[in-house]
Amino acid sequence: MRIARLVAPETFELLDEPEPTIAPDEVLLRVATCGVCSSELDMYRGLAGHAEYPWYPGHEVSGTVEEAGPASGLTVGDPVAAWVTTRGFADRIAVRGEYCFPAGDVPLDVALGEPLACALNAVELAAPAYGDDVAVIGAGFMGNLVQELVALRGPRHLIVADTRAEALERAAALGATHTVNVQERSIVEAVGELARDRGVDVAFEVTGVQAGLDLLGQVTRMSGTLAIVGYHQGAPRTIDLAAWNWMAFRIVNAHFRDVATILHGMERGMRLLTSGRLSIGDLVTDRFPLDEIDKAFRTAVDKPPGFVKATVMP
Repeated sequence: MRIARLVAPETFELLDEPEPTIAPDEVLLRVATCGVCSSELDMYRGLAGHAEYPWYPGHEVSGTVEEAGPASGLTVGDPVAAWVTTRGFADRIAVRGEYCFPAGDVPLDVALGEPLACALNAVELAAPAYGDDVAVIGAGFMGNLVQELVALRGPRHLIVADTRAEALERAAALGATHTVNVQERSIVEAVGELARDRGVDVAFEVTGVQAGLDLLGQVTRMSGTLAIVGYHQGAPRTIDLAAWNWMAFRIVNAHFRDVATILHGMERGMRLLTSGRLSIGDLVTDRFPLDEIDKAFRTAVDKPPGFVKATVMP
């Protein structure tokens, strides 16, 4: 089978390896799709201080069970979203049965359970309540997921901010009550008008850049919740800790390493996806075959017009 390996910055190679063998509690998946995650881009570009090559990326996997161990709880032919940590850009992968979640009738090219779990767990931890005023700073793929999940909780105002007009148009189509292009208007001013100078109850930063963090504390009311969802890599970030202390913010680090929490998010996220309560089909915009994985990552870095999410489909 083929598997993609990153051997140097911006350089993939395709290897031919034997198919994985499975343990009794595992399944062999024929990979349908593996998403390109923004957390992988610094490694791809050689900007991550911890980078070591060669590296086998790929953790946003969906696929079909081709072989099922007797203790896996699954059956050959089952379509699933799977949690893996590496080696997802391949024709096949071995996964523990408990790490797989039914995809039902959802097309496998959009059954991206892992990023959905990250967004769901972030929203659950931040816990916006019915009638809250909520801001989402960043309208990329993860920002869109956070926005859709927040909308299910019945906010009064759901304000989405970004620098790109097309991203804000998409946010409006997904149900944002207000959008703000921060290159054209102050989001602090916009929030002040909507929330009567009080600030929002909950603000999500989903940019992964310093500018997003800078805005986070400026739009949130005293004793409100700041949720850091963006994946911050590279140079250290700064916050106005004196102001954050004075404002008595509740700060939520919406990143999760506990396996049980990740699996909880995947199970609940896939329930929403398979029941039709949530849809991400329009958010997967760029699909590539495995032998064009370099192009998939380059597209995710460059973000050309119309781009939201890139996937690789072996």
